[in-house]
Amino acid sequence: MSKEFEIAREFEVDATPQEVWEAVTTGTGGYLWPMEPPEPRVGGRGPFGSTVTAWDPPHRYTNLVEDVEGIAEQSKNQLDYTIEPRDEGRRAWVRYVHSGVFVDDWDNQYDGAAKHTDFYLHTLREYLVHFAPRPAAFATFDGPEASKAADALAAVGRALGVGEDVAAGTSVRVHGPDEFDAVVDFRNPYFIGLRTDRGLTRVFGRNHWGHPVGISLHDFTPGADIKECEAAWQSWLNGVFSQP
Repeated sequence: MSKEFEIAREFEVDATPQEVWEAVTTGTGGYLWPMEPPEPRVGGRGPFGSTVTAWDPPHRYTNLVEDVEGIAEQSKNQLDYTIEPRDEGRRAWVRYVHSGVFVDDWDNQYDGAAKHTDFYLHTLREYLVHFAPRPAAFATFDGPEASKAADALAAVGRALGVGEDVAAGTSVRVHGPDEFDAVVDFRNPYFIGLRTDRGLTRVFGRNHWGHPVGISLHDFTPGADIKECEAAWQSWLNGVFSQP
């Protein structure tokens, strides 16, 4: 049965309102995934066929789509950003509201969307504080069918050397396609976030909602060969689930 939902979050960040505005309108590849920038006017075209319903730079941006193409579980989707200055404009307060209508499996869809929202907004803050306005080379991919298992994210965490006992803020030696030092900027039973001087690696425990584990790479190194990085990480992730 169709049912409305709303996921609202507020946070402050060490970035100016203009920096936040640029991130959520034109810099989405730095923390989410690259999206078509919205036309800068009310009534303009937004990402994924949406319509811009509020446009007041750098304070308010809303887009709405009522027929969500390619997503059978959803018939309406709205994203709303309110941005206000703090500390004489040196910092920003942000209110983010994701609302719409789920048409199937409401509890599971809502739980997944709410938990993903927390991780995405955390990644936005990491991008703003450590990397903005640098453009990102971006890649995202899923693990094999076996990564849908109930303990799949835990297995990935152990393979990385970032077990469930590793707290956010810990510096670790990561055992990925190669070994590297990173800060664990996010860690809970659903997601793992790793930050280096080069970029952000995001691990999504979508097995909790019946999907494969996913990984996204945001590489801010000029001239980065993201396809080579993607291939190396994909092979590594497949290998985690091919062990006897």
